[in-house]
Amino acid sequence: MDLVGLLIDGESVGATGDATFERVNPITGDVATTAAAASVEDARKAADAAAKAFPEWAETAPGQRRKLLIAAAEALRDRSKDIVAAMAEEIGATEGWAMFNIGLAADMLLEASALTTQINGEIIPSNRPGSLAMAVRQPVGVVLSMAPWNAPIILGVRSIATPLACGNTVVMKTSEICPHTHRLILEAVQAAGLPTGVLNAISNAPDDAPEIVEALIAHPAVRRINFTGSTRVGRVIAETAGRYLKPVLLELGGKAPMVVLDDADLDAAVAAAAFGAYMNQGQICMSTERLVVDEKVADAFVEKMTAKVKTLKAGDPRKGKTPLGSVVDRRATQRIEGLVADAVDKGAVLAAGGAAEGTIMQATLLDRVTPSMRIYNEESFGPVVSVIRVGSLDEAVRVANDTEYGLSAAVFGQDVNRALSVARRIESGICHVNGPTVHDEAQMPFGGVKESGYGRFGGKAGIDEFTELRWITIQDGPLHYPI
Repeated sequence: MDLVGLLIDGESVGATGDATFERVNPITGDVATTAAAASVEDARKAADAAAKAFPEWAETAPGQRRKLLIAAAEALRDRSKDIVAAMAEEIGATEGWAMFNIGLAADMLLEASALTTQINGEIIPSNRPGSLAMAVRQPVGVVLSMAPWNAPIILGVRSIATPLACGNTVVMKTSEICPHTHRLILEAVQAAGLPTGVLNAISNAPDDAPEIVEALIAHPAVRRINFTGSTRVGRVIAETAGRYLKPVLLELGGKAPMVVLDDADLDAAVAAAAFGAYMNQGQICMSTERLVVDEKVADAFVEKMTAKVKTLKAGDPRKGKTPLGSVVDRRATQRIEGLVADAVDKGAVLAAGGAAEGTIMQATLLDRVTPSMRIYNEESFGPVVSVIRVGSLDEAVRVANDTEYGLSAAVFGQDVNRALSVARRIESGICHVNGPTVHDEAQMPFGGVKESGYGRFGGKAGIDEFTELRWITIQDGPLHYPI
């Protein structure tokens, strides 16, 4: 395929010195993408272009921004075939996961288009006679957006849509693992007719990421940063942004619990658990990693869950014959295999799965997991879920909260008020009663607590993240001063 270039000031360009890097297909090992490897100088040029475009874009009427974002949603759908192919080649994703990404991402662009006229202020009563006091929200400037590979279209679009809707310009640092997939997003949004320089993008070789990210955070025009990815990297981003006093929105790792109460509809719980644990091979920040099950129903639940898991086969996504595809690379498989082996060695029961061939790993279910096992605490980010048996409702809440993470959670129980009371006690940014942990809608406030990050994407919550709240007054009449 052709070189995936940088997007700077409306042009696709090569990197300084024509530097490139390669992304290989996780299944075959063949080169999937060759992309421009930006230098720090290239990154600064992208930020300069965004800064130059900001004043005009900030003054663009909300109706015009709305039209462009609606057109971008349609342009994204038009690239469905190319996106499906790129996701299969770069990350081993199934067609179903790719199409889900496209659909939700298009909704995010439409939702962002609706926000352009929802950027509200207020009149605040003033104690000073003749003073009109206003709280006004304005675009901040240049936004640095960083999105990961696992849900590349959803998270890539989410990183840029609301910032653009609010009148900001953007520099997107694409993922080193899926530069072609992310580039297809940029092409779609550009095709909608965005003015030159409003949207820019940098791709980089993996080893160059720390230097390039710091250069972008340090750039004077960059006023907001948003990052979705691992907690380890998110902590580095936050520390760097803190040194430059730049606000940052972080959506990080997860270890989502699904609590199954003693009155749960077990068939419904199993269906939700299987979807939440194994969709996209468990490589979703919201993936169900822990099934916290009341001992009274645990045997029946595990029997049903085991039968379900055995029907979920993994295979080469390009052949389109299996519901599950590939994990992102062989290192991921080896890490997951290590977690499973540690658990079994310490007494866990391997109820289903556990086998892997290269990056194709079968859906895996572990029963009787305890805190002594690594998988109890460590994020697996793969097609494996643990059953933790508990003896009471209070113990279920304690175990659900016994993690450094706090992104998504779920509670299953037919007494909805009782289940809701449990949901309110769980420490997470998101919790669903009688629904899966994997659930996202464009208009909802999305984000976590604890080491899953801070800030919220989605709907009006996103407006708060990507605008500056200012106090402006108009003072009329004679003013009296003490000196």
